[in-house]
Amino acid sequence: MKVAFAASEAVPYAKTGGLADVIGTLPQHLIAQGIEVAVFLPRYKGITSGSRISTLSIRMGDVKKVAVYKDRNFYFVDYPAFYDRDGLYGTLQGDYPDNCARFTLFCKAVCAFCEKNNFDLIHCHDWQTGLIPLLLRDQHSSCKNVFTIHNLGYQGRFPRENLDLFGLSGSYFTPDGIEYYGDINLLKSGIVYSDILTTVSENYADEIQTPELGFGLDGILRTRRDRLVGIINGIDYKEWDPAYDPHLYEPFTDQSGKHKNKRHLLHMCGLREGMPVIGMVSRIASQKGFDILMKGFDDIMEQNVVLVILGLGDEAYHRKLMKYEKLFPRRVSVQLKFDNELAHRIYAGSDFFLMPSLYEPCGLGQLISLRYGTVPIVRFTGGLKDTITEYDPETGQGNGFGFTEYTSKELIAAIHRALRAYEDEQKFALLSEKCMTLNYSWAESAKKYKKLYETLLKK
Repeated sequence: MKVAFAASEAVPYAKTGGLADVIGTLPQHLIAQGIEVAVFLPRYKGITSGSRISTLSIRMGDVKKVAVYKDRNFYFVDYPAFYDRDGLYGTLQGDYPDNCARFTLFCKAVCAFCEKNNFDLIHCHDWQTGLIPLLLRDQHSSCKNVFTIHNLGYQGRFPRENLDLFGLSGSYFTPDGIEYYGDINLLKSGIVYSDILTTVSENYADEIQTPELGFGLDGILRTRRDRLVGIINGIDYKEWDPAYDPHLYEPFTDQSGKHKNKRHLLHMCGLREGMPVIGMVSRIASQKGFDILMKGFDDIMEQNVVLVILGLGDEAYHRKLMKYEKLFPRRVSVQLKFDNELAHRIYAGSDFFLMPSLYEPCGLGQLISLRYGTVPIVRFTGGLKDTITEYDPETGQGNGFGFTEYTSKELIAAIHRALRAYEDEQKFALLSEKCMTLNYSWAESAKKYKKLYETLLKK
């Protein structure tokens, strides 16, 4: 089986978010299961590895000469006028105005290369690759395709004038096709024309079919529900392993080692010892629950707790968080930056990991925190609902704490239940140890994708 992954980012080459982690890791687990996988990315500025293996002539009004470079199982589509830029999608001033052309060229190049080299299937990811299923359909290609939605909120919506870039019949520009309120919608293209449609958790697959979380595409998603599958993301247990993690103060396998990392984290951040620690590693934005967190911050501080927050995002939340750090200098630490080593230390040194998200397609933070014995406190939405169940101190069942209604009151109540459970040291230690034994590795999810591919290729 010869499978191509098409995506706009992947570690270690280019990253703005969780998509890059998925594309950098999942293919390796599929390869381990006997599938031949090639990963296609634009050759962004700073990607210098690889050897040139092919040149393609791509028609987009005029003919553009595109080079393809290869480094191990990664293939880079090279067209410097489009990809040799400082940002992947834009700058601080906004998205690049020619993003439709940039990713149309990428999609056409991937299709051309895969057709020429007899790939069996192209697995497309998010709006940047949404044109590929339509191109394959228009070409009556024998190459199958899977399209994965990582976040429905990002759709690749562009003015109608960009239709000429595609070189396709205008018959596709309809409400049942790629048209969306007079614009082109590339995510919708992937949804409508894919052979199989997936998303990154079972619960999110249900949620995106509702008006509340469908972002205007719930109707078209309901028409494809028989082809929509939810498969939870995994994490790379080679990178996220407390027993061997080089970023930690001290790698650990038991509660004694975890407590050492907690003391070191508190010392690093200048925080008071003797209290439970709640950690957050997050984009600082409303989607991640910071609006209800800010509303409930004073009430949270009335409880016996220390809070460590790492991330960047909305300037308004930055200012509020810094205000609270000044008000509670020994109980609140706010680190407004990207810091991979500190992220690992927060996962390891916290007692609880907080994710009060408005919506969360899958979520990786809760999976990482489980691996480090750090008990999640989440809002039960998307993948958080699929992976975290309420802890019952009487039976010992469950692996975290959560709430459903998106309010500060419910968030505070969930934190209160968690802190009450923390008071029983013996039971809480057992809960932490149980979290560490749960398996959310990519190997399990890769098996589900392999089965999906096999079923599709038999048709």
